[in-house]
Amino acid sequence: MSKVFNYGKDPLTAAAALGIAAGRIKGVLLPETMARVEASHRHVQAIVQEHTTVYGINTGFGPLCDTKISEEDTRALQYNILQSHSVGVGAPIPEEIARLMLITKVHALAQGYSGVNPVTLQRIIWHIEQGVTPLVPEKGSVGASGDLAPLSHLFLPLIGLGEVWYKGKQLPAAEVLQREGLQPVVLGPKEGLALINGTQFILAFATKAVQRLWNALEAADVIGAMSLEGLMGTAKPFDPRLHAIRPFPGNQLVAHRLDALLRGSEIMASHADCGRVQDPYSLRCMPQVHGASRTAWLHLAELTAIELNAVTDNPIIFSAEDTISGGNFHGQPMALPLDYATIAAAELGNIADRRCYMMIEGRYGLPKLLIEDAGLNSGFMIPQYTTAALVTENKTLCFPASADSVPTSLGQEDHVSMGSISGRKLMQVIGNLEYILAIELLYAAQAINFRRPLKSAPVIEACHHHVREHVAFAKKDRVFATDIAALHQLVSSGSLVQAANETAAAHQINLNGPYEKQFQLL
Repeated sequence: MSKVFNYGKDPLTAAAALGIAAGRIKGVLLPETMARVEASHRHVQAIVQEHTTVYGINTGFGPLCDTKISEEDTRALQYNILQSHSVGVGAPIPEEIARLMLITKVHALAQGYSGVNPVTLQRIIWHIEQGVTPLVPEKGSVGASGDLAPLSHLFLPLIGLGEVWYKGKQLPAAEVLQREGLQPVVLGPKEGLALINGTQFILAFATKAVQRLWNALEAADVIGAMSLEGLMGTAKPFDPRLHAIRPFPGNQLVAHRLDALLRGSEIMASHADCGRVQDPYSLRCMPQVHGASRTAWLHLAELTAIELNAVTDNPIIFSAEDTISGGNFHGQPMALPLDYATIAAAELGNIADRRCYMMIEGRYGLPKLLIEDAGLNSGFMIPQYTTAALVTENKTLCFPASADSVPTSLGQEDHVSMGSISGRKLMQVIGNLEYILAIELLYAAQAINFRRPLKSAPVIEACHHHVREHVAFAKKDRVFATDIAALHQLVSSGSLVQAANETAAAHQINLNGPYEKQFQLL
């Protein structure tokens, strides 16, 4: 492991957070960062000793903010908040998401505005480095006073409670600490509140979604180009002059990519003068539809980059004399773009399903149902049922969670973001999208085989070959679920996108043109 990230100092990107979570990057605390954290911790100690009333340090929480807590009870208050707020339900979130929560929380706390003890910060880093990841239930956050319930579960193991993933098993945290020869952390004033106030649950889902949606967008362009080849569509709608007079950058990027993917294709050249005036929208309008989803991704990526480096605690400790109880924990700034990205992901699947349907209609010289002996064989009739089902499921998930609010905390928290639900829904939609794209890839590869011996352009040929290494051309019916699973792996893992990019580089084809920097995965 050669790469190092300095918590609390270096700008945290989605790629860096994912790299730390995967163990490719080591996150460390520099002495200067530790000194800043220690200074903030001393500010809290001074507040307690001087009996200055500061929310969450020597007061109750939420509607109990006016209830004073004695100096001797300030420590017990922190244990109580972790236990009482651990009310999550449902299945555990993926381990990678929980690790991202730990990583983003460390980076926020390391900026020195939360008053935590450096020892607490080092224990969280131990959990990250040793792969001892807390189990966090998926449901229970309203995304307003921070992600209170999931963050409480995330940090129960610090005090010897809750459960963790440990060497591939789910075990009680107390048992794991005992095996490792460690004692539970002794939380001081403010620490429990600092741990559970924040948007790290929402942020972890957003960070992973930025990666997964980017991959889906890249794959959608490649697969869409393959479908266009199979349907013998035209590349004229991708002419840069057309998009220069409606210059949305996302549209221009997709048009450039499609043009670059198709340039030099024998299939395209074979029907240059066929007399077909224009293609259906799902082919002709890929720059506009895929491009709009690119724009939504870019918005999410930009706001996620801000949130990755934000302090979302409350109260904020500037000094012993200067504290602010505000609302940096409110999830609305992330809830809205997450909901927007959910619609964008769903629309990628929607248009892909239409291309699937077109390929089995028996149009443009393709056999009906993409099989030579239809009748005896149902061919590719039924996979499109699956895309239709997934598209509809995604539509039902597109209602914006951020459009709702249910008052909590006896009215103290009277407007909440529901951003945690936004993040979870986006991941569900992307998961469905990856299967839709896999089915379109299955269809497109089958359609291209019917254009042989003509060849496509280099990148599409390479991607078609990549498909055929895992799924054979279908001459008769078989269990297509097996094919879908294999191609889903190519799409979701990034393997298809990698094959396209490597081939483009080998042939000196610039797939992204002048838009590379703006839309790259950071």
